[in-house]
Amino acid sequence: MHRETCARCALAMLLQFVFFVGLPLVGSLSVAVDAWGQAAPSGPETAQPQASAQSLETLIPQYLTVEDREEAESLLQAILAHPQANLERVSEVLRERRIYEAAPVGMLPSQQVRVRGKTLSYGLFVPPAYDPEVPLPLVVCLHGAGFTGDSYLERWAKRLGESHILACPTSMAGTWWTRSSEELVFATIRNVRARYRIDPDRIYLTGMSNGGIGAWIIGMHHAPRFAAVAPMASGIDDVLFPFLENLRHTSLYVIHGARDQIMPVWLSRNVTNELARLGIAYTYREHEWSHPHAGGHFFPRQELPALVKWFDHQRRDPYPRKLTVVRDASHLTDFGWVRIDATDRIAMFSEQLIDQHGDLIKNKVYAKLAVDVRDGNHLEVRTDRVRRYTLFLNDKLIDFSRPVTVVTDGRTSFQGPVTPQVETLLREARRRQDVDTLFSVKVTIDVSP
Repeated sequence: MHRETCARCALAMLLQFVFFVGLPLVGSLSVAVDAWGQAAPSGPETAQPQASAQSLETLIPQYLTVEDREEAESLLQAILAHPQANLERVSEVLRERRIYEAAPVGMLPSQQVRVRGKTLSYGLFVPPAYDPEVPLPLVVCLHGAGFTGDSYLERWAKRLGESHILACPTSMAGTWWTRSSEELVFATIRNVRARYRIDPDRIYLTGMSNGGIGAWIIGMHHAPRFAAVAPMASGIDDVLFPFLENLRHTSLYVIHGARDQIMPVWLSRNVTNELARLGIAYTYREHEWSHPHAGGHFFPRQELPALVKWFDHQRRDPYPRKLTVVRDASHLTDFGWVRIDATDRIAMFSEQLIDQHGDLIKNKVYAKLAVDVRDGNHLEVRTDRVRRYTLFLNDKLIDFSRPVTVVTDGRTSFQGPVTPQVETLLREARRRQDVDTLFSVKVTIDVSP
């Protein structure tokens, strides 16, 4: 009962928010095509000469992983000065298949990860038959109130079989809607991927109760990172419904018990009704099972085989030709190959998302951008409350041998050739900490008021 009360309180806390002002930046219609410039080497005078003598296969991994910014900049300049540092060769090195050493398998509780200077933990299950040469899908599962990642590990691992790696991070308060818990999820994913060969297009996010709330919120804000999102026995306040549009290219599987007394089933019904109104595809399972202690607020083991089978058919498209992104002022970050950089005055969520509603949140005043790559190199962009945005491009999205046209809200905002840059390719790979989605051009557009 203590867990049920905690979960009910958590939802009540979630359904409250705080607002601040966005960034009222007003500018004329203009464009900047990234060239980054050639910055002078920084750091010790001997750093670049020593680095220059190394191969790209040595320099590039060092640049991607070194923590010190000055050292990273010095390494970058050494790479750019390297006689073999052309776009084709650098791209080849970035995409080289990493060699994974043998690593522990089986049930691995209490794995450590650092977040904001603190040591946190996650439970990990790696199938005993894991082969470092064969990439496996990763299931990230968020626990409910009163549980830990390790306790969920035991419940899930034996049902997943030999075909998935499972990671269950622990948020001691179960507050998966906070920014620190969001960072924990991605720190866990990075930690697992550093040790095991994971298929980047088969990372799935799921969660139960409070964890289901986290799956909704983290999944909506970072949809391009996941192949699928599966919230269970949870829901979100309708002030968050505009962010559901971020899930247009992410598969959804929603499970809820019809007899749930903790998180009433109408929460999931309301969300799925909104998904249907927006034309977003989803799978919805409403079960009639009851648990002796939890009543209808639980995840029946009978439902797991169908969910796992569904996971196995979901793949991420890393470069969808259409994207829609809705943002509050606290999440102006990359969303796949687009980013909203500056906005009119919009709502901004607090760190905890548990304060009083403000008018901007009550009225759902958010920024929105929709982009569509049409007929080759023609990009059609529609914006709402956006003052500046950036497009990150590669040869999967456009043909670099032809001019690019960007039309923003019915007006041509850029037209002309774009040139891939080695520096852009490297900076973006380091900034995103992702060599699976590479971008060699970025175009920044200022939107007329």
